[in-house]
Amino acid sequence: MMMKNKICLVTGGSRGIGNGIVKQLSAKGYKVAFTFNEKEKLAQDLESQLNKNGGNVKSFQMSIENRESVVLTLEKIKKYFQSTVSILINNAAISQEKPFNTITDRDWELMLKVNLQGPFICLQEALPDMIKNQWGRIINITSIGGQWGGYNQVHYAASKASLINLTQSIAKIYSKEGITSNAVAIGLANTDMSGAELDSVEGKKKVENIPIGRIGTIEEIANVVEFLCSDGSTYITGQTINVNGGMYFG
Repeated sequence: MMMKNKICLVTGGSRGIGNGIVKQLSAKGYKVAFTFNEKEKLAQDLESQLNKNGGNVKSFQMSIENRESVVLTLEKIKKYFQSTVSILINNAAISQEKPFNTITDRDWELMLKVNLQGPFICLQEALPDMIKNQWGRIINITSIGGQWGGYNQVHYAASKASLINLTQSIAKIYSKEGITSNAVAIGLANTDMSGAELDSVEGKKKVENIPIGRIGTIEEIANVVEFLCSDGSTYITGQTINVNGGMYFG
């Protein structure tokens, strides 16, 4: 399957890491569908910018935690690109800085609904076409917090740990179908979502202790995601690729 014929779906692609992934994949010749929840203007601006530069990119509004919304979006993607999604990048997520003893049931439910149930729904709905084609790439964007726990983001860390486990389960079940499933675990990167943490005393201590001496860039993360999309990664599945500057060696 030629790269230009592969359709990627990047959830939460209007800003941050998702934005960088969309740009990288478009530059490499992929057809890229990406979703946004509320940031319609940002999404349209990115779509317009990339298409002016020769890309084939389309944005779609989608609520990742709502199955009807996911199903409808996949149908729209198929209609627009005249083909099905062969690469799924589960990037959309929320975060929240909150001491453990103040996390409410609602906080916990919403965190897992978006960060774990959302990717689960997208996987269930996208996998049948990948199985039919005997080719697919699944890349789940997770976090170092899912590997070593959270301090003021316990619910976020728990959702990302579960996403790593889901990645492994999908690899066990579907790798024989020509579908690889991997996670990219991010350390500290220069994004809107990490802003609050980087401004905190705890966050500044973390930066000081990064062996490589700095936080990561969105481009560095996008490069790893693009490699996992490519035919160069055919024998890599069920893995968590750490992009963290040496913060965690697991």
